[in-house]
Amino acid sequence: MTSLHADEAFLEHYQFSHDPFAARVPGFRFYPAQRKPVLGQLHHLARYSQLLLVVAGPQGSGKTLLRQALVASTNKQAVQSVVVSARGAGDVAGILRQVAQGLGVQQADVPSILAHVAQLTLTGQEVYLLVDDAEQLADPALNTLFTLAVGADGARPHVFLFAQSDFLERLEQQADGEERFHAIELQPYDEEETRQYLAQRLDGAGQGIDLLTDEQIEEIYIGSGGWPGAINQVARDVLVEAMLAQRNAGVVAGKGLPKKHLLALAVVAVALGAAWLMQGESGSTPVVAVEKPIELIAQESSSAQVGASSAEAEAANARAQAQVEFSGTAQPLPLPLVGEAQPVIREPLAQASGMEDEQGATTTAPAMVEAPAPAPVVPTIASAPAQPATPMPEVKVPEVKAAPVPVPAPKPVVFKPVVTEKPAPVVAKTAASAGAGDWYAARPASGYALQILGTRSESSAKAFVGKHGAEYRYFKKLHQGQPLYVVTFGQFASRAAAQAAIKTLPADVQAGKPWPRSFASIQQEAIRVR
Repeated sequence: MTSLHADEAFLEHYQFSHDPFAARVPGFRFYPAQRKPVLGQLHHLARYSQLLLVVAGPQGSGKTLLRQALVASTNKQAVQSVVVSARGAGDVAGILRQVAQGLGVQQADVPSILAHVAQLTLTGQEVYLLVDDAEQLADPALNTLFTLAVGADGARPHVFLFAQSDFLERLEQQADGEERFHAIELQPYDEEETRQYLAQRLDGAGQGIDLLTDEQIEEIYIGSGGWPGAINQVARDVLVEAMLAQRNAGVVAGKGLPKKHLLALAVVAVALGAAWLMQGESGSTPVVAVEKPIELIAQESSSAQVGASSAEAEAANARAQAQVEFSGTAQPLPLPLVGEAQPVIREPLAQASGMEDEQGATTTAPAMVEAPAPAPVVPTIASAPAQPATPMPEVKVPEVKAAPVPVPAPKPVVFKPVVTEKPAPVVAKTAASAGAGDWYAARPASGYALQILGTRSESSAKAFVGKHGAEYRYFKKLHQGQPLYVVTFGQFASRAAAQAAIKTLPADVQAGKPWPRSFASIQQEAIRVR
């Protein structure tokens, strides 16, 4: 199936108006509570700070959406926003050319751009210069942006850089110990914000959050780590997997044979079973199928015996003998009747046939539902020795005695001593590493750890730490007035060392987009909880 057909099947199966988890959905805006303060902080710093402003986060963390919100929330009469991209044009000439085009400046150089900014300042307008994909800037281009951010003669543009988290390491090297920039690191969504994000995405495509179960939402949150880009990918994978599972179940259910084939197989099975039951012992006479009801045979036998013609009686007896035959044993063979159950022998026929049990008493079968007809008088059969008649076969009904079921003697109950196992070393390791608030307080503030995920459930944090090992720990913080448990990994001397360690993590942990975080920020959040 091609990707185009797969997309069409995905939209048709869930009745989506469009792919709700596409990277760019027109008109989609989601600003959780944690991102609104960031937007306000950017406006505040642009007004009062003289530093270059940096928004950092992993790929798919929502940097572009925040940049769009920043432009949309500015006063268009007081602010002129110029958006440039370093992707494919990260050198000095490429950046200055884009800035000059955005401002309408003829010459793409720093003095001409700053002179135009000064003129706009005199008219009461400010300039916002926003750079996407700033991690692709060359070092000379980065120095040029530092120069523009400083400005000249009191006129300066407000420069915003949106970049990957590891870009901050380069900025620190460029700053060379000076305070030349202010960084804001984006945080992932928590589980409730992930649910709200999914709900808004699904609502825009014509469905609701009820399309996902609580287990699927938790799976999406854990698999994505709360980052918007990863949420889109994992959520789409979960829905596609559920769609394929439903379709495969339908195909398996539809692979049964048609009813007419099943009926034919049933008929063949019944015929084989009947043939096997009718098969007698070796050397036995084959059974001839009964063509008439057995009640009619009894009536014909009685009338032949009472009648005056011995030839008719002889023919009736011969006919009965030809129609009902038995093997050499005392047990009658089953009669194959089409569409009916095996008939019950009536009392008159039993008496006329002379069926006796092992004690010599006449065996009488139970009557049918209707009242039995009076037994015909047959004195002529007993007093006519001159007319030979073919005797009816003797039918004996053996007694079936239930064999006693042997009752096994009760086994003696053996009580085994209960051996208390020592706790596994993993548990001890987990307990030592979980909830180690004092451990974070004892770390140097200049060090770094990798933030893995955040969850509202402490048990989930403990389970994650216990699963992955002693290098994982978690601390408690307050988020929107509620506790949030943040899982971290390791201890590193610098941001670069922490960033390099991401590649050594397991694939499922890397999928959550871990990012370096200083112990200073962790200690501040942990102190607030105390």
